[in-house]
Amino acid sequence: MTDPNLVYAYAVLRRTPEAAVAVADLRGVAGDPIHLLEPTDPASPLAFAVGPVPAADYDEAPLEAHLDDLDWLESTVRSHHAVVGALVASGAAVLPLRLATVYPDEDHARQALDTRRAYFLSLLDRLTGHVELGVKIYATPDITPPESGTDAGQETPTGLGVGVGRAYLAIRRRRQRRNEEAWRTVAQAAAHLTRTAGTLAVDRVAHTPQRGSLAGPAPGTNVGNDAYLVPADRVDAFRTGVLAAAEGIPGLRVEVTGPWAPYSFALQPEPVPDPSGSLL
Repeated sequence: MTDPNLVYAYAVLRRTPEAAVAVADLRGVAGDPIHLLEPTDPASPLAFAVGPVPAADYDEAPLEAHLDDLDWLESTVRSHHAVVGALVASGAAVLPLRLATVYPDEDHARQALDTRRAYFLSLLDRLTGHVELGVKIYATPDITPPESGTDAGQETPTGLGVGVGRAYLAIRRRRQRRNEEAWRTVAQAAAHLTRTAGTLAVDRVAHTPQRGSLAGPAPGTNVGNDAYLVPADRVDAFRTGVLAAAEGIPGLRVEVTGPWAPYSFALQPEPVPDPSGSLL
């Protein structure tokens, strides 16, 4: 029979008294207490931060259905990030795991912790003392991506005389050229800003620029959406350096977000098959 509760893993930590204190008052995505799950090997320095979740929500089939429910997904993401964020804020070295990393039981979770010990340790060593900062680069609303093709072959707009129509098209071409020049300036500035940010960070991950509501409430076109791995004691220097590099560039707006847990730099563990053959 399937246990009504599965094991949800939030992060990998080193087994320290500080880590035990950090999880003591935390509640997980299902509202249940978080605790440290230690591996079977007492010599291993690692532990999972875990909590129980109901199989009715987190078994393979219901979880897949839930992922199409935006309200449920948003609530789960917030709760997951709250746990990881609290661990990071405590000062513990944290390797955050992907959303809904679920195991059938604690024995399966321990097995994953044991078999991937070297992998987890190498990532923890790399991320210890570092945080993630986001840099979003926007072109202001008056500058738009160049249109594909030109309007050189367009006919005179209906209702306009030939002379007026030609003048209208000439104005449109001039506006288009000015926009293209402005876009090139913004693109070059964004590339320079990215190089500058890279010199202030340990590593960079380029994410796809966001569109629509994902780009945020501020107007403009998102042309850069990158994550940077930054030493925790260099956060202010990174933020100051990036914003200074963007200062005075016409048509460009920059946002620096974070610090966050270094999700973008934590390669995720492979799913572990349970005895029935499903992947959790």
